[in-house]
Amino acid sequence: MSRTPAKAEHPASAKMEDGRSSRLEAPRGSAPDGLCPDADEATPTTATPAAMPASPGAPDSSAGAVSVGTFFERGRERLGLSLVAGDGGGLARVIEEPVLYRCGLALSGFYDFFASKRIQLIGRAEYAFLEARPEPQRIAALQRLFQATIPCVVFSSGLPTFAETARLADAQHVPVFQTAMPTIRFTTQATLLLEYLSAPRRKVHGTMLEVAGLGVLIEGPAGIGKSETALGLIKRGHALVADDLTEFRRDADGVLHGAAVAVTRHYMEIRGIGIIYIPALFGVGSVRGEKALDLVITLRPQTEGEHDLDRCGDHTRTRDILGVRVPQLVIPVAPGRDLVNIAETAAMEYKLKQSGRVAHRDLDEQIKRHHAGSGE
Repeated sequence: MSRTPAKAEHPASAKMEDGRSSRLEAPRGSAPDGLCPDADEATPTTATPAAMPASPGAPDSSAGAVSVGTFFERGRERLGLSLVAGDGGGLARVIEEPVLYRCGLALSGFYDFFASKRIQLIGRAEYAFLEARPEPQRIAALQRLFQATIPCVVFSSGLPTFAETARLADAQHVPVFQTAMPTIRFTTQATLLLEYLSAPRRKVHGTMLEVAGLGVLIEGPAGIGKSETALGLIKRGHALVADDLTEFRRDADGVLHGAAVAVTRHYMEIRGIGIIYIPALFGVGSVRGEKALDLVITLRPQTEGEHDLDRCGDHTRTRDILGVRVPQLVIPVAPGRDLVNIAETAAMEYKLKQSGRVAHRDLDEQIKRHHAGSGE
């Protein structure tokens, strides 16, 4: 659908151009810190899926916007950012579109479709343009930029700010940053950081591990044995990602990444023993910082939902997390069942299915050939 450009009398009233991908339109901020509800039922399906978004274009209620202060705090070392001008109150400003914008056209006076919701980047080209202007014109150009309700301005490539920058930034409470990074490298690194910070997030009750190379979430009611099962898997050489509470983020490709909450990372609670620190007991190779989610194993008491459990493996359930459908297995729990062995086997069987080998189909074909050969 075409849009007709219209002249804006003032930068603040100029039309905006939203060029973001639909998968990046759900940045972080309003994500509830509450837990994924137990009522989030698994959805049976007859297909064998890989994890994929249920509705990529749908808005995500678990996402919000990134503040300038968060961007600065997380990028201070990674991007070499330093705050050189602007009142400290401006750090509360929101980056509504988590991307960078080269503001050369705006500095030249063209504000049609000006992307005021993005971080404004001044590189060598923009700097050379401003430097070549007479001082009154340069001041006027910068003043229009700072009055356009922008989140912040970044000078890249170690370029010094102009003498009037601090006064204009303080007047409008717009933070101004400086980095020694070349413009191209800064653009790449800052884009990756903004994508990470703006990713939709949700915390889910469950223990996550890396089992046979797969990211596996073990969930179920309190006291059913999630942590004990995870401990047994760790002793068998698998690795812990998060115990009891896992935070998931969805990246731009619709992949879920799970990690522990920072304050409890690498710790586990085992009933009857208490708190244990996994790297101290099993070595640094027994933990992972983050892992993509491939499979959800839901533990249920055997008396619940027995009638709808799959006995052959020909039906596939999925668990919806942040709009992504993840394959799910429901395992009944009863005294004497070896959950460690079952969980490990479930992960290995899932890997086998992904390679195209499906046991129940092979057995079905074998039985048909047997009956055809015997004449029955």
